[in-house]
Amino acid sequence: MGPRIGLIAGSGEFPLLVLNEAKKKGLFCAVLGVRGQAEGSLQGGADAWGWLEPGRAAEAVAFFRGHRVRDILIAGKVDPALLFRPGELDATSRSLVERGGDKRPSAVISRVIEYLAGQGLEVADPAPFISPYFCPAGLLTAGGPSRAAQEDIDFGWPMARTLADLDIGQTLVVRDRSVVAVEGLEGTDEAIRRGGRLAGPGAVVIKVSRTHQDMRVDVPAVGLETVRSLADAGAAALCLEAGRVAFFQKQEAVALAESSGVALIARPG
Repeated sequence: MGPRIGLIAGSGEFPLLVLNEAKKKGLFCAVLGVRGQAEGSLQGGADAWGWLEPGRAAEAVAFFRGHRVRDILIAGKVDPALLFRPGELDATSRSLVERGGDKRPSAVISRVIEYLAGQGLEVADPAPFISPYFCPAGLLTAGGPSRAAQEDIDFGWPMARTLADLDIGQTLVVRDRSVVAVEGLEGTDEAIRRGGRLAGPGAVVIKVSRTHQDMRVDVPAVGLETVRSLADAGAAALCLEAGRVAFFQKQEAVALAESSGVALIARPG
């Protein structure tokens, strides 16, 4: 990676962490914030800044070329409902969404990465920028899951791995050895809230990566907002995959989990 990088920033904490790490490495960072998704506060740390309307792939290429950037990172979430609003896409983006008929977000992002490569822009693996946020195996809170919660984790773990590899979702909500909710397009936190409404207090949540996870396409992650969702849902525990699911805002999240009676544990994949 050269001395200049680009960053396409969606929502959440992830883009800011990547930007901060890039600055620590002494890199010039040109940031495109996806309008309606990215935090405007990113602008203060960027060496070059622009807003990108969702679905304007050609404009992103022009921006990075204008700042002599060849290597870029994609960080944060963009509302996947955009895939079902083709009228809001430019011609290039509409072609990328429709090509092959596969509209899964991961498949579309993979096609976007191929398109950018064809335009001379290489999407880099963000792992070197976020490696401190992956947890080793073990308890993350002072207290571990109850026996009933651990049984639900053991029950749901292999199913969560299978569903992730099928690209259905990477989050599973289980209670009393029954699958209550599977993550869809709404994302982890909304899946947890939905599971809480259906199952009531005491459910466990499992968050895993795909076996062959391309971090350029998607970084499985949890954070402070995830733990807020767990507390609101009355969840008993969150089990995430050690070394493969990033944990942002960990210190604040663990403190909230402990005060809310939610056990956090990282389990080897």
